[in-house]
Amino acid sequence: MSPRRYPLSFLILTALGLATGLPGLLSVAGYGALLHPLLADPMAGLALVVSAVALIGSGLFPFCIARLARTGATEPKR
Repeated sequence: MSPRRYPLSFLILTALGLATGLPGLLSVAGYGALLHPLLADPMAGLALVVSAVALIGSGLFPFCIARLARTGATEPKR
């Protein structure tokens, strides 16, 4: 059995989404000013959280396509 490989675009977009979402969550929680003065506004944090969700969602497309291709190749043909 071969190890499961994730598409590179999934890994990159998910990492960027996490890197964007963590400061956004800190800003929404009220601690954004500790990171940067612009993050003192919770609405800036909300924009980062929405961007993080979009990045992670964009990364899920290649993941799902690779998963469908992998399961489609192993199913017997009728």
